[in-house]
Amino acid sequence: MDTYVARQPIFNKKKKLFAYELLFRNSLNNAMPDIEGDTATSKILSSSFYTIGINEITGGHKAFINFTESLILKEFPLLFSKENMVVEILEDVEPTDAIIDACKLLIEKGYTLALDDFVFKTDLEQLIKLAHIIKIDFRLTPIDEIQSCLNKLPSKNIKLLAEKVETNSEFEKALEMGFEYFQGYFFCKPEIIKGKEISTSNVNNMKLMAEINGSEFDFDRVGKLIERDVSISYKLLQYANSSFFKRINKVKKIKQALVNLGENEIRRFISFFLLSKVAHGKPEELIKQSCIRAKFCENLGTISKHCKYSDELFTTGIFSLIDAILDQDIEVIMKKIPLVKEIKQALILQEGELGDYLKLSVFYEKGDWDKVKFFSDKLGIQEDKIPNIYTNACVWSNEIPCKE
Repeated sequence: MDTYVARQPIFNKKKKLFAYELLFRNSLNNAMPDIEGDTATSKILSSSFYTIGINEITGGHKAFINFTESLILKEFPLLFSKENMVVEILEDVEPTDAIIDACKLLIEKGYTLALDDFVFKTDLEQLIKLAHIIKIDFRLTPIDEIQSCLNKLPSKNIKLLAEKVETNSEFEKALEMGFEYFQGYFFCKPEIIKGKEISTSNVNNMKLMAEINGSEFDFDRVGKLIERDVSISYKLLQYANSSFFKRINKVKKIKQALVNLGENEIRRFISFFLLSKVAHGKPEELIKQSCIRAKFCENLGTISKHCKYSDELFTTGIFSLIDAILDQDIEVIMKKIPLVKEIKQALILQEGELGDYLKLSVFYEKGDWDKVKFFSDKLGIQEDKIPNIYTNACVWSNEIPCKE
């Protein structure tokens, strides 16, 4: 069986990345696979920690991973590094004496415990006393019930994590209520402010991004552009020498970097350098997510049986979060950038072939495996190749020097 692993970011109060929760699916069957939670968790751990490498997926950040009652009793978490993992205890785990003893052992060994989908019950008090983090579903639980639940918690130093935070207003509310960590796609949503204009410098950077990704590529012009900018030159050498390319000899000169990377990699590098300038002040994860989508969409096109717009896939991905980056309506932004109509159709309406690739990427991010199955079939993509393509995109994004 192939392992499908997606990652969902978890942020702190300042919208800085704290960790990722790893989302798992054993296969892309239409129905949920007939697989026990123990098998699922064992498989994701063996794949993530041993086959793929946990740092490859998380970029060195902690990974929240669900554990069933059986796996906790078998002391399965002890097989893995406490530095890399948060042990997430599922809501259906019964707080028996054996479970409490197993959790105490994990704490003695230095592991971090989180209670998933938490709803206060008196019989959970012993687990609550042991937990470091409590996760509360911010979408399914009414605000007054959340507040009531928080009032019942002991005063010990428990960190609160709001999950399924989908809007900026929900983020602000959770922040106000005392939550420390936030999980959901609120960071991908624009905070549209009426009357706000896109700066001339941002418009120019976006136009240059569109030009760099166009059909005509002037290598000499691009080389001169890089050489006269110390910041971009430094980051180019960083990128050329990153572990992603596995070079034996270090690249020391700009021209050498340009030759070694080639046209396509130079396009990608400059695109994300410019995106980081446009996204100044925004969560770095926005750039990372754009990076993953661009690479993921591009590589999905290479394995599709009938891809018509392979040259536009990377550009579609890179601009897919531009509304959240600029806090502007996507239609307003698209009027200012010279992109082909197929890309604009995908970004504004999520329609057309490019829109289908983008939707496949977004549904994979969210672990919506049934919809991943639907769009992979529609696009003629062999399912068992998708996980490696996603992991490769994550690895690549870890090497992109995102900060301006």
